[in-house]
Amino acid sequence: MNTQPDLDAPDLDTLDRAILNRLQDDLPLTPAPFGDVADELGLPEADLLARITRMKDTGVITRFGPFFDAEAMGGAFCLCAMAVPEQNFETVLTKVNAHPEVAHNYQRTHRLNMWFVLATETPEGITATADAIERETGLDVLCFPKLQEFFIRFRVAA
Repeated sequence: MNTQPDLDAPDLDTLDRAILNRLQDDLPLTPAPFGDVADELGLPEADLLARITRMKDTGVITRFGPFFDAEAMGGAFCLCAMAVPEQNFETVLTKVNAHPEVAHNYQRTHRLNMWFVLATETPEGITATADAIERETGLDVLCFPKLQEFFIRFRVAA
């Protein structure tokens, strides 16, 4: 499950916030991207890496990594939903999240209470993964393929 970061955490100082804001705008494509970002922010690379690690370890950030456009590389994305009996939610969650194709997973207060995104190497991988999840859980996976893409440049100001 993805949790919301606590940006009001007492140990999140001005420099941590500057790091979070900077890292949302891409890393330089250089041999030492973290060194370059550290230079921009006026601190040693080791300090930058230590702060990123601390924020990850304490849950201020839950994921740090690249975002790949699977479709541009011949793959596919698909938003999926399931109606999971509440008493089985954790068991189903574990089975769904065991699939490396599950990009992220969210619980919602709705009849369709589990929502997740599949990212696969091929368009056929969406059906294969959804079918596997259905076999493993005994529950229907509803697939909502993208009809149109919108780039909203989502950023969270720290």
